[in-house]
Amino acid sequence: MKLIVQIPCLNEEETLPATVADIPRTIPGVDVVELLIIDDGSTDRTVEIARELGVEHIVRFTQNRGLAAAFSTGLDACLKLDADIIVNTDGDNQYAGSDIPSLIAPIFDGQADIVIGDRETDTIAHFSPTKKRLQKLGSWVVRQASDTDIPDTTSGFRAYSRDAALRINVTTDYSYTLETIIQAGKQHLAVGHVPVGTNPKSRDSRLIGNTWSYLSRSAATIIRIYTMYEPLRVFVSAGVLLLLGGLVLSLRYLYFVYLGEGTGHVQSVIIAAVLIIAGFQVIMIGLIADLIAINRRLSEDILLRVKRLELSSDDEKDG
Repeated sequence: MKLIVQIPCLNEEETLPATVADIPRTIPGVDVVELLIIDDGSTDRTVEIARELGVEHIVRFTQNRGLAAAFSTGLDACLKLDADIIVNTDGDNQYAGSDIPSLIAPIFDGQADIVIGDRETDTIAHFSPTKKRLQKLGSWVVRQASDTDIPDTTSGFRAYSRDAALRINVTTDYSYTLETIIQAGKQHLAVGHVPVGTNPKSRDSRLIGNTWSYLSRSAATIIRIYTMYEPLRVFVSAGVLLLLGGLVLSLRYLYFVYLGEGTGHVQSVIIAAVLIIAGFQVIMIGLIADLIAINRRLSEDILLRVKRLELSSDDEKDG
């Protein structure tokens, strides 16, 4: 059993030593524990520090490509390195590495494909009341969209089985946390969670520089990914609302016609016609989008087969 802990890094020379030191190198039931650093275009000594710390694997980007790209590249590299379980943690030493054994336990026991570390954000002292409320709201929205029960959906401390990592395809260029949970839920992967500890704050978050920008980008990600997997529900719901609006305005016009005042309310007929036509068009778009979603699911199956063939071919070459 091989475990690889991947750590996306951007200028983490100060915090990386503590992060690495906190990761256990011997875990019951695990034969090999290795580390992988994904350097996201760092301009400091992150890579040199990683080598000095004895990190086994380093992937480097020549320029900053973002957290989502670093995470996705890390998964791909871990799979090629024959990882059976992949743990993702942050380079700022936010998460307690000593919790890795409990994080991977549900995968060992066959109870989960993916496990998310629950930071129990209400207990984190440096989180403001506003941030705590927004975390709760965001996690609730993701739970509804993904049909999962994850309490801390923005946690980057998570474990993946090999099969789950093969099935994950990150399409956003911002953050992987929300997208991968929705994707896993819609692919009917078993997603679990365990409580984990956090270390004292070492620096401000680079992902959440501006709260409202983060909220808008996160909301856009949730809507886009949910629409990818449930296009018929989204578009039909919107189309039905438009049709109902047109029907209400039509009834309003007929009411005034009944009163003999129809001449002064022609605008209701025009708006009703526009809404009804738009409603039918949106429903038709939903039908087309649903056909595209079916094709996307087939493409995901093909991609999964290609990944497995590629990895098995690499194993044969190594053998």
